[in-house]
Amino acid sequence: MKLTFTQKEFQQLLELTHLGMWVVTGYQGDETAAAKRYFDLDQKMLELAESMGCADLVEQRPDGTLQPSPKLAEEERVREIQGDFSNDAFWHELVARISDRDYSTEQAKRALADTPGVEPPPTPEERVKQLEEIYWAEFEKNDLDNVIVLRGGNRG
Repeated sequence: MKLTFTQKEFQQLLELTHLGMWVVTGYQGDETAAAKRYFDLDQKMLELAESMGCADLVEQRPDGTLQPSPKLAEEERVREIQGDFSNDAFWHELVARISDRDYSTEQAKRALADTPGVEPPPTPEERVKQLEEIYWAEFEKNDLDNVIVLRGGNRG
């Protein structure tokens, strides 16, 4: 199979490869199984940069491997995508975890005070969804202004 790319398309492909490796290595580093899984493919893409007219987007590390140059890694469009991804991941994770926590708390309270004749509770999925909607509305309206972090609890 033979693929052809314009210089612009290959530059976009390098950006996409860099973003993918950034997600894979961003918080856990280069030594994870996922990072090792994609390392050779990443190197192959970076090796092709010179022949595709994109040599300025790649630089060599002291150990001889290649990495994106600052021109690629610090490009405004790439930084914006990284920032948007981090922001979205934060909010989605926060809403999901707080909703799960609140549902678990509600279930524990319900188990302690279960009374006959009371309307059956929503399914776990329905209630977590309701809680997520409440938190989304709160965060969209107030961002983190109303979030309070309690420190010093007796955890582990």
